Amino acid sequence: MATIQWFPGHMSKARRQVQENIKFVDFVTILVDARLPFSSQNPMLTKIVGDKPKLLVLNKADLADAHLTKEWRRYFENQGIKTLAINSKEQSTVKKVTEAAKSLMKEKIARQKERGIQIETLRTMIIGIPNAGKSTLMNRLAGKKIAVTGNKPGVTKGQQWLKSNKDLEILDTPGILWPKFEEADIALKLALTGAIKDDLLSMDEVAIFGINYFKEHYPIELQERFKAMNLKDEAPEIIMDMTQKLGFRDNYDRFYQLFIKEIRDGKVGRYTLDMLGDLNGND
Repeated sequence: MATIQWFPGHMSKARRQVQENIKFVDFVTILVDARLPFSSQNPMLTKIVGDKPKLLVLNKADLADAHLTKEWRRYFENQGIKTLAINSKEQSTVKKVTEAAKSLMKEKIARQKERGIQIETLRTMIIGIPNAGKSTLMNRLAGKKIAVTGNKPGVTKGQQWLKSNKDLEILDTPGILWPKFEEADIALKLALTGAIKDDLLSMDEVAIFGINYFKEHYPIELQERFKAMNLKDEAPEIIMDMTQKLGFRDNYDRFYQLFIKEIRDGKVGRYTLDMLGDLNGND
């Protein structure tokens, strides 16, 4: 698979805005997809954030493998990165994020208090890749619909400040991808979860990757959802067989779209596409 390059103008502008505005916040909230705790972190943004205090929020935790979410949180915490796993659609999100922010910044708050300075509102910037759920999180924190949401990348294209409550003031940013994906697996993972536009990768590649991954890691869930699927077959044979069984004749595109949507919507069960063992010393 060729190296994928995709860096729209609004993302380049957003990157510059992050660099310019990071000095105005107390800490950075890095929002990732809990199904991709590592692959959905933008290495370009990580470099910009540097030593700034950071809160790593694993969103869509309700769609991710709960056991692996715990493992990944333990891994990041061991690196000194405070983490939080949430489903931003839940009412409890505001309280969880606020408490995590106060915990992260408690030493700074204490130091300022000793100097007679009362920090009433913590300021943060939310950054992450497209379709990680930032707009949904922003709307939840604001208590109203202030950000446009959509289950596709590239919906939010501007920056805005909002008050969550008396404790938090937040700067939103558009989802920002890095200029190119050198590793094929990362691109395929992002495509399978809908983080990059569907026209960047051929859907047959994405479907084959998904079938092979679920055959290896979640065969029970895959068989339960697609009872007619013969997991002993190779992915291309499975695709041809299932296309026929579903009545799609030779329209393989219909099967690709169905299969990928089922995975994205969590219909094939909870899953995580990043395994700690895959880091290979890159941590």
